[in-house]
This record gives sequence, structure tokens and C-alpha cells, in this order.
Amino acid sequence: MDNQSVLNRLKDKFGDQIQNPLEPHDLLTVETSVESIIDVLQFVKSDDLLQFSYLTDITAVHYPNQEKSFAVVYHVHNLYQNIRLRIKVYIDGQNPVIPTATVVWHGANWMERETYDFFGIIFEGHPDLRRILNMDDLGVFPMRKEYPLEDPNRVDKKDFYFGR
Repeated sequence: MDNQSVLNRLKDKFGDQIQNPLEPHDLLTVETSVESIIDVLQFVKSDDLLQFSYLTDITAVHYPNQEKSFAVVYHVHNLYQNIRLRIKVYIDGQNPVIPTATVVWHGANWMERETYDFFGIIFEGHPDLRRILNMDDLGVFPMRKEYPLEDPNRVDKKDFYFGR
């Protein structure tokens, strides 16, 4: 099985719900919608030909200048044929909500908690969505690109100290 056969299988099942296929570094990457993500994940896991039974990772990316400013990214792996697939879902930054993947993989629990902890994405239906690494009373989500990279008031970063 190769990337094209995986893509064909997904297109046959979901049609236009599978969009923007790319192959960066030979890793098939597709996009789908919030409404379709659980069906797509369930299909790639349980389909007899695809067999993407291993959920490697769930994470997110913040694109603050886009209308849908968050991408939730799922990495799945077919261990039998050593093929990987990346599935992206773009969601609204004002209301970052997506269904939980714990209904497909129980192991998604901690991955979703980590993504919530760092990006503030709500995984609807998650059995225990709370912070996992940061303090419970932390009022921000540190991986969001909402803050300057450096404090502009730091004097040790001034150019004149470096002969510029």
C-alpha cells in the first residue's frame, strides 16, 4: 500500500470531505472538517485495508492571522505496513471546540489533555479535560502565539551591547 492508495480509499469513502492532500517528506497529509473527523478516524482505524490502528499523536498549531486560527493535527500509523497518515482539522479561534477522539482510541485522553493545556482547545465529550502539565490556575495557554517572543524592556538585549 502507498500514499495514493490510502488517498483513493479515503476519497472513495468520504469524497469531498477529504481535502488538500499533500505529501511533505512522503507523509500523506489530508484535511477534513470538525463534523467528519470522528468518522474519518474511526474509518482509518477499522478499515481492513488501511489498518491505521496506532494513534501516534494529537497536537495543534496556532495560526493567529487566519480565520480558522487553529489546526488540530492527528498522526496515525499502520504498524503492519509502516505507513503514516496526518489528518488536519482547522477550527475557529474564537470557539476552539472539536469532538474527542477518546471514543476511537482511549489513549487519546492524555494527548487531548496536553493539547487543551497548551492551546486551550476544547475536546467535546472528553472524560476528564483538565490541565496535565501546567498549573491548574494558569490563566493562559502558553503555545498560543498571542505574546511577544521577548520582553522589549530587557536591557541585556539592546543592540549597543553587541556593537550594533
